Amino acid sequence: LASEPRTPDRDVTRLPLPPARWGLQRSPLELTSSTHEELVTLAEAELRRLLVTDNYDSVNNFISLFDAFEKRKEPLYAVYESYKPPIRAKKHTCVGLGFELIRRWRAMDPEFPGLAKATALLSCEEAVVDVRGYVTSGDCPTAVAEAEKEHVMVGVQIRVDGRPGLLLADPGYHVPRVVTVMQDGLYPHTGWFTQTDDQFLKEYSYAFSPHNSNYVEWRERTTRDGTVKRQTSLVYTARPYLDGVNVTERRNLVYNFRSLLARDQKGQLVAGLYFPVGARGKDASFTLFFDTGAEKRKTKHKFSVFTDDIEIPKSLSDEIELCNSQMNYPQGELRRILTKLAKVVSHQPFIEQMLEINEDICRISL
Repeated sequence: LASEPRTPDRDVTRLPLPPARWGLQRSPLELTSSTHEELVTLAEAELRRLLVTDNYDSVNNFISLFDAFEKRKEPLYAVYESYKPPIRAKKHTCVGLGFELIRRWRAMDPEFPGLAKATALLSCEEAVVDVRGYVTSGDCPTAVAEAEKEHVMVGVQIRVDGRPGLLLADPGYHVPRVVTVMQDGLYPHTGWFTQTDDQFLKEYSYAFSPHNSNYVEWRERTTRDGTVKRQTSLVYTARPYLDGVNVTERRNLVYNFRSLLARDQKGQLVAGLYFPVGARGKDASFTLFFDTGAEKRKTKHKFSVFTDDIEIPKSLSDEIELCNSQMNYPQGELRRILTKLAKVVSHQPFIEQMLEINEDICRISL
């Protein structure tokens, strides 16, 4: 997620993101209790396969934006406004993962006729402070001028024995289960469930908002070292989200935190790297994590090491190759990415302009 703006006194002179759009309401998929259970079982199996086969990747879109900036020789704001973010296989943020899951689920349409038409990408607003004020502003997020739409999920409109509900999947947040949200809150409503991690405990709950049934309230409790942090996000479920690429993926391009993550079928992180964007020159660094077989390890390194292959210590090369293997990359791919990132993060004009755009979005958003 993006941090707070660094220069809150700077005026925002242009709107970095275009207005978002939503499509027509989808017809629900009619299910019985038994067919609902069958569908969730199969849909969840596909979701878990996706978590394994496709890494979460907000690094390659960052590199692609830099390549466009270098090629055009214009201020980044001008490039950013006209840039069309590519969605490429195996290089997905939440948006690409959502599209890929929809593609896989639609293959089950012959077994569950109407599934494809009932399935859509849904927009999500994270960490909403005034939930009631947001959902009572209007029927759709277009009524909320400050809405950022920074996340997406996949939803299937359903009716179980005539009762309305929704199936939700969130591959971008590594959630390994398909959640059932019933409007009446009764079976087969999922309710609270636990997502464990090495460092903290996460608990999730999804329920239709009592103030506006067009929204699902996604409640999250995170417990770390005995401290509990709570937040509520909003998923707009009434209509398909049409601007996952033009708004949400575009917003992701300028986040000041990047990550490249391999997951297992339970949504646990296996290997990868992450780093904040903003450190100057030789101070820019990243964290690499992987499993040695005996333990899970995290090591921190400066990007400047990768400006010259001769300087890379053998111990670091070994770590990179081990991580590369656990991320299911071709040999040498992760080192190639790190070498490119070293060039990107050392380009101070690009980094400064990128952070300015991120700040502008932060300032005009919730």
